[in-house]
Amino acid sequence: MEFDFATLDPADRYKLLIQVIVPRPIALVTARDRAGRINAAPFSFFNVMSQTPPLVVLGIEGRPDGTPKDTVQYPRETGEFVVNMVDFAMAEAMNVCAVDFPPGEDELAAAGLTAVASAKVGAPRIAEAPASLECRQHAVFEIAPNGRSILVGEVVHLHVRDDAFADADRLYLDPGRLDIVGRLGGTGYVRTTDRFDIKRISYAEWLARSG
Repeated sequence: MEFDFATLDPADRYKLLIQVIVPRPIALVTARDRAGRINAAPFSFFNVMSQTPPLVVLGIEGRPDGTPKDTVQYPRETGEFVVNMVDFAMAEAMNVCAVDFPPGEDELAAAGLTAVASAKVGAPRIAEAPASLECRQHAVFEIAPNGRSILVGEVVHLHVRDDAFADADRLYLDPGRLDIVGRLGGTGYVRTTDRFDIKRISYAEWLARSG
């Protein structure tokens, strides 16, 4: 089947995109505004896009009235946020953080998660997260009149759970120990405990195979 995105309804574009671009890692973002209020919200339009400089990118939809969500507004005020990765043990708590709470509600407390001080930014990280990336805002782009934004953060500090390493000296992590979950379409999720390896081959190796 073919789909012309120029004529496709936005809701249908979204439906198709979230089902073919899978799995998507989930960023459970914590941020603090100038008044000290903390916000926590999950986003699956998220990934790492550069190692030098180390950049992560989030696509964030606006509220129904077109105003920006706190995940965009708070870093605008402070220039900082934290991306907390979500493992299987945190999946239900992450889903609670996605609830449309009224202003002032503490999502972390509602989800039973623990905010702890970060090393280099004012926004807290989540103690239960298997990995947390402290970020300073690198750029923010308003890409649509409905409040949709692209938030780019530069990673300045990384926390990783000690037991997630297969070989700490060589900085090799075990994906199974991290047990990160990814988002599929609709209500579907996937775990990194089911995986396979494919070694990248050189051009010479490819020639030998093709031979």
